[in-house]
Amino acid sequence: MNEETEKENNSGAGKKFFKKHWNMVVYWIIAAIVAVIGAVLVFLWFVVDAQSTSMVPMTLGQWTMGHYVTFILNLAFWGLLMVGIPVAIAAIVGWVWWKQIPDAERKEYEFFKRSRKENGGEGISFLFFVAFVIKVYIDGNWDVAIASWTLDYVVDSMITILVWGAIIFGIPAFIIGLIWLSRQSRNEE
Repeated sequence: MNEETEKENNSGAGKKFFKKHWNMVVYWIIAAIVAVIGAVLVFLWFVVDAQSTSMVPMTLGQWTMGHYVTFILNLAFWGLLMVGIPVAIAAIVGWVWWKQIPDAERKEYEFFKRSRKENGGEGISFLFFVAFVIKVYIDGNWDVAIASWTLDYVVDSMITILVWGAIIFGIPAFIIGLIWLSRQSRNEE
């Protein structure tokens, strides 16, 4: 019952916000659309440019891990430069505008109310990729076309990475757990 009343109040606050600040809402929607279109155009420009300057081969089967990492890093750089900086400036302008609204009015809206839900574990895919890149480099397959890798090589690399992860993170976690347990048992005595 209490949650339903809170949801109704929040939806009423949203309607009130849109009625009072409709022009800024329109500006922010337009800015978001322009940012998405800009990101797509930068991506398309970079893909064509990367192929025409021979940064990467046109055939995906000829790509090496070196090509892949170079492509991703350059794409991230140009994306941040051409889209990220304008979006950051727009976010700062939006924050300044939001802070100019009186405190009492801002508290009515509660758009940025924190939730208790936590999203964890999203960085594990990135860490797994970085470990795979390191494994490929150590094996000397950095400049070998990815299409020439066998399934056995990829599976063995994944298992090796899992073992590395168990050693790198598991041993310290085990030691910390033992220390924590010993302190807990001392506190109980």
